[in-house]
Amino acid sequence: MSKPTKTGGSGARALRTRLNKKSNKLKTSSRRWLERHLNDPYVHRAKAEGYRARSAFKLVEVDDRHKLLKPGLRVIDLGAAPGGWCQVAVQRVESTEEDVRVAAIDYLDVDPIPGVAILKMDFLDDDAPEKLIEALGGRPDIVLSDMAAPTTGHRRTDHIRTQHLCEVAADYAMSVLKPGGHFLAKTFQGGTETALLDQLKKRFASVHHVKPPASRGESVELYLLAKSFKGDD
Repeated sequence: MSKPTKTGGSGARALRTRLNKKSNKLKTSSRRWLERHLNDPYVHRAKAEGYRARSAFKLVEVDDRHKLLKPGLRVIDLGAAPGGWCQVAVQRVESTEEDVRVAAIDYLDVDPIPGVAILKMDFLDDDAPEKLIEALGGRPDIVLSDMAAPTTGHRRTDHIRTQHLCEVAADYAMSVLKPGGHFLAKTFQGGTETALLDQLKKRFASVHHVKPPASRGESVELYLLAKSFKGDD
């Protein structure tokens, strides 16, 4: 399918994968995406370090900077498939099969992860919020959401649908978080509604957008980070 080619100047040279002629049947956009994926250093790191997806490093980088995940905390992961964020959370809060500190939900399959209670269901189902709390064994200290709506091919529609998921996740976080808890969710550049930001700023000590290095430069995705929940209204 592909073959590595040498790039760069003299001395140590990086290997870059290019698709061979048999891949010419691919659309130009698909071919470009596949080549970028095959040459993505985060993809290679994920394989080397045992993470299920390159997206794990987005959470790693945000947490390294903002210190959200600490041993003993309880975490809810919304839209967890394939499980990369769960893997990071388990390591950092030290969740185990005997003392589960991470609960995750997705309507897609997520292979078992020791230390994670996984629910296969749609977070938008009426009974999903309650079942997550039951699975976790109490209210969370952190709510994570990397949810994104299935793409339709219409950029504006995709943007609106994913932004809606961010708003739903924020409402949920404010209803279940312990005082002092944190909320991190995927959003888009220019997509976070002013009303939502105003509400979060009233309920959290600090609210801002972050773009970890693992988030591709050309991507419009951002992450909305709200820290130190002030408690119930």
